[in-house]
Amino acid sequence: MTSKVSLPMVATAADHSLMRPEVQTFVADGPLPDWDASEEEIDSRVQQLDAISAPVTEEEAQALVSCFGPDDCYGVAWTLLHLIETGPDPVLTTDPGPKANEWHQRLHDRAVFAGLISRS
Repeated sequence: MTSKVSLPMVATAADHSLMRPEVQTFVADGPLPDWDASEEEIDSRVQQLDAISAPVTEEEAQALVSCFGPDDCYGVAWTLLHLIETGPDPVLTTDPGPKANEWHQRLHDRAVFAGLISRS
């Protein structure tokens, strides 16, 4: 008789099945809007973000990084940044470079300043 070995599920970059539904919804709606967005659109994104409880998993943090928009979206980007930082490890472990989104650079810099990673 052979026994079956159960392997743990591992999420890939394209596999969001291990993320909570509220994170999947937020990520599916894409990057945060800019300052020109309607109040309703910004309020909707705030409600989606508020529905995500901390801490986030590593997979969720990786997916949420793609949701930064072109500006701070009236402070909503700061909320997103703080939520991502509740993950178990720094998300961006290498310097994203001079042409990177300012929020990606902030995440990296904050991890460096906290001593979690070394400057690359």
